[in-house]
Amino acid sequence: MSRPDYLAGKRIVVFGFGRQGQALARWLPTVGAEVVVTDQRSARELGIRRRQFPDVRFYLGGHPDDVLIGARYICVSGGVPLDLPILELASKRNIPFTNDAQLFLERCPAPVIGITGSAGKTTTTTLVARILEAAGYRVWLGGNIGAPLVEDLPNIRREDLVVMELSSFQLELMSASPQVAAVLNLTPNHLDRHGTLERYAAAKANILRNQSATDVAVLGWDDPGSRAMGQIAAGEICAFSSYDMVPDGAFLLGNRLVVAGSASFDMNPHVVCQRDEIPLRGDHNVLNVLAACAITGSMGLAIKRPGVEPKTMAQAIRSFKAVEHRLEQVRRVAGVTYVNDSIATAPERLAAALRSFEEPLIVLIGGADKDLPWEAALQLAAHKARHLIVFGEDGEKQVCTKVMTLLPMLRVDPERVSRADNLEVAVARAAEVARPGEVVLFSPGGTSYDAYVDFAERGVHFRQLVSAL
Repeated sequence: MSRPDYLAGKRIVVFGFGRQGQALARWLPTVGAEVVVTDQRSARELGIRRRQFPDVRFYLGGHPDDVLIGARYICVSGGVPLDLPILELASKRNIPFTNDAQLFLERCPAPVIGITGSAGKTTTTTLVARILEAAGYRVWLGGNIGAPLVEDLPNIRREDLVVMELSSFQLELMSASPQVAAVLNLTPNHLDRHGTLERYAAAKANILRNQSATDVAVLGWDDPGSRAMGQIAAGEICAFSSYDMVPDGAFLLGNRLVVAGSASFDMNPHVVCQRDEIPLRGDHNVLNVLAACAITGSMGLAIKRPGVEPKTMAQAIRSFKAVEHRLEQVRRVAGVTYVNDSIATAPERLAAALRSFEEPLIVLIGGADKDLPWEAALQLAAHKARHLIVFGEDGEKQVCTKVMTLLPMLRVDPERVSRADNLEVAVARAAEVARPGEVVLFSPGGTSYDAYVDFAERGVHFRQLVSAL
C-alpha cells in the first residue's frame, strides 16, 4: 500500500491561474490537498468557469489576506512577482513556497534532464527530446514549455525519460535539481523581476545547487556566466563549445560537430554531422545543437542509460525544424521573406537574430523593456539593417521610448527609421519599404506584455498580419 502524499489534507494556495496554476488546480485534489486559487484577474478575464474546478475555492480579482488562513504551502506560478504584499506577508508567516516544477521533481519516477539558460532553452530542450525519441526512449517534454508535467505523473514510468525546460522564475523557488542539468548561457535578462544580475544568476544556479555527486552538469563553455557555474557542480561536468576541444562534451572542429569523452558512447571522439547539415540559422543555433549533443551523449553518467550514438543524434538534427516563433520563416511575398522571431524578448536575442542573416534586413523592434542594456544590439541593428521599424506605445517601460532616444545618440540616419503605433502598422510599413531579396525580421527585443499575453500570441499575430498581405 502506497504512503499518502505529504500534501494530503493540507491547504495549498495557488497564486496565479495561468497554465501552471490550472494544472496544479487539477492535480492537487488528486493527492488529497485542499486547494485555494487566487489571481488578480476576474473569471471573465481568465476565460474560465469555476465549475470546471469543483474542488477549488477561488479568490479572483485580487489577493485578500484571507487566502492565507490555514495555508500550509504557497504555490507560485512563474509570472507572479514574489514582491507582492500578500506573498511578503506569507513569507513573514513562514509559509513555505513551492511551484509545479518543484512538486514534479519531488515525485517523478523517471530520470529528469533539466535545461535552463538566458537564450536557446526551448530549441535545445525540444531537440534533446527529439534525439532521445530517435534513440527509442519514451520521452515526456514540458516544464516551462508546453504543458506543465505535474498532471502526467500517474502515467510516467521508471524507464521513461523526462526533458524539462526551466526558467529563472521557476528555479528561484526550487530546492530540487534534475539528475542531468544544463546551463546554456547566462547573460542579463529579467532584471525587471530579479533586480540584479547576481540575483538572476543565483536563481539559475538552483538547477545545479542540489545535485548529488553522481549527477551531471552540462555547461556552455564559451559563456563566462555558464562556465562559472562549474564551481557549484557536485558531480561530473560536461561542456559544449564552438571554440575549445572540450575533453568531455561536444565541440565544433572546423565544420564538424564532434562528441568526445563521457558524451561519446565509447569515450572516443566521433563526428556527429557537418555544420551545414544543421537546418537552423545562426551561430547561436550551432551552440544549441552542440548542447543537445553533449546532454544526450553524457546522460548515461547520471541516469545509467546508454548515451546516444552520433548517428542517432545526426538523424534527429538533420530532420529538426525550427520551433515556432524562433527565426520561423512565415511567408515569402513579392520576393520578400518574412521571419517571425517573437521569442526575442531581450536585446541579446535580437542581436543573435541579426547575426543569422547576410541578406539586407528590415527589422521590427518593440515591446516592453526589462531594464536591459540596448546599446550593443542597436549598434548591430544599425549596421545590419537597411531600415528599422520601432513599434509600440510610448512610456518609461517601453522599448520604443528607449530605442527612439538611443538611435540619434548612435547617429542613425532618421531616414532609415520608421515609428509605428502598433504591430499592425509596423508590418504594413515593412511591406512598403521592403525590396525583393530582403528579409523582414520581426525580432522585437522586448517582452510582449505591453500588448499581448505572451510572445507566442504576439508571434501568432505577426503571422496573421503577414498572411493577410
